[in-house]
Formats: sequence, structure tokens, C-alpha cells
Amino acid sequence: MQVTFASEPAPGAAENEDFVAATADAVVVLDGVTVPCGLSTGCDHGTPWFVRRLGGSLVALLAAEPEALLIDLLAAAIRKTAGQHAATCDLEHPGTPSATVAMLRERDGVTDYLVLCDCTVLLDGPAALRVITDDRVSRIRWGTYAAVYQHVVGPDGVQREVPVPEHWHHRNHADGFWIAGSDPAAAHHAVTGSVPCAGLRRAAILSDGAARLADRFDLVSWPTLLHILDRDGPAGLIRQVRDAENLDAERRRWRRAKQYDDATAVLCRFPEALAP
Repeated sequence: MQVTFASEPAPGAAENEDFVAATADAVVVLDGVTVPCGLSTGCDHGTPWFVRRLGGSLVALLAAEPEALLIDLLAAAIRKTAGQHAATCDLEHPGTPSATVAMLRERDGVTDYLVLCDCTVLLDGPAALRVITDDRVSRIRWGTYAAVYQHVVGPDGVQREVPVPEHWHHRNHADGFWIAGSDPAAAHHAVTGSVPCAGLRRAAILSDGAARLADRFDLVSWPTLLHILDRDGPAGLIRQVRDAENLDAERRRWRRAKQYDDATAVLCRFPEALAP
């Protein structure tokens, strides 16, 4: 498959918390979970460090074990990454660094996919466009837990109470949602499957920040989003996302935690389907 991608941090962000990498037959996308400024996560390294380590481990394992199940590779990568900071960090902390994960891999005439948490995979096959998501996080009804606070000291030296994000209570629970953090068991709750390569024309992987035009903003359909991605490229799609975000700077039209989000978009073309 022919792969093009773009990854852009949210405007004003200090660092991109997304990760994207491609090999000859596989693509990996991670979207790190942003931690509100000042909150402790029990980890001394931070989300970008975690995302780079986990993504690097996944790419290495995909190359070393091309026939292994994607869920097993993800579990092994989570286990390896946890081992790299278990001695220095509290991996039992509910806010330990975590990331959503999406993967595509070609092998033996099929394309395997994996989605964990709110990334999206699009498969443009002979029948129709398939939209593969893991929407368990969107089903959580926020507000069911009493407010919990951490006491943090700000840059001015004043101690404040900062509310803990409610989704921390729902991570990696049967009645919540699953995400790649410190527990390898989360990998086995990913949405996975395989489709024949024959007739597959295009595929895409989108972090939730890149998928906003279709899912959160509802400005275009999924087929239209894929057309934009194919016509304008991943960077062009992200530009349109930024234009939409700028139109709603006060977040009144589209309710969301952040005006901007890190955005990663990947387009895969399959040469066999493009051949005359």
C-alpha cells in the first residue's frame, strides 16, 4: 500500500501528543490523552514520552512478528512500555499516561485493522465505505461521579483545588471504555477485524482531532471526508479542520473540551486497485 500522512499539534500546544509511523505493510497511529495543566498523573515522564515509547514498540513488534495478532502486539507493546517506567512512576494512578490506538496491516491477501478508543479507520471497498470506530468513550454519561480534586501548587506558589477529569474514573473498566495505558489487558478489548485486500481501493486512519469534520462537527459525511483526504491530502484535510475550529472559537456551536486538538490523518492507497 502507498501511505501518506500528516500530524499536527493543536495550535499553541507545546508538543504534539500524537504519533504516526508507517512500514512497508503497516501503519500505526496513537493519540495521547491530554492531561490538564497542573494535574499529577503519577508519571514523571508525561504523555508525549509515553506515546513515543509505545508507538516505537508497536512498530518494532510489527516488523519482528508479521503474523502475530494485532491485539497481541499491542498488549506486548503496552507491557514493554510499562516496564520502562514502572520503577520510577505510579502506574496504578488513574491518570497514568494513555493513548488511543489504530493500526492497519497488509498480510497474506488481507488487511487487518485494530481500533482502541476514539480513533477511526475508513475502508473503501467494493461494496461501500466501512467506518470502524470504538465509540465506548462517547457512551459514557458524564456527571455520574462526585467531583474529585487534586491539590496542586500553581506557578505563583498558591495551592489550588483542580478537578480531576471524570473520564479517569471510567478508564479500562467493563462499564466504561478501554485505552492503552499501563494494563496490557486493555488491548484485548480493541475493535479488530480483517478484510480481503481484493477490491480495497483506499483506507484511512484518523485521530479524533482529524475526524472532527464528520463526527463532532457533522459538516461532511464520511465519504466526503475521504474524498477531501484523497483530493487535498492529509495536510489539506487538517487545514479544513483548523478552519472549522476557528469559526467556533468560543465552542458554542460545537461543544468540546478544547478549541483545537492534535490532528493526525493517514491515507492508504492500494496499487492493485489503482492499476488499469
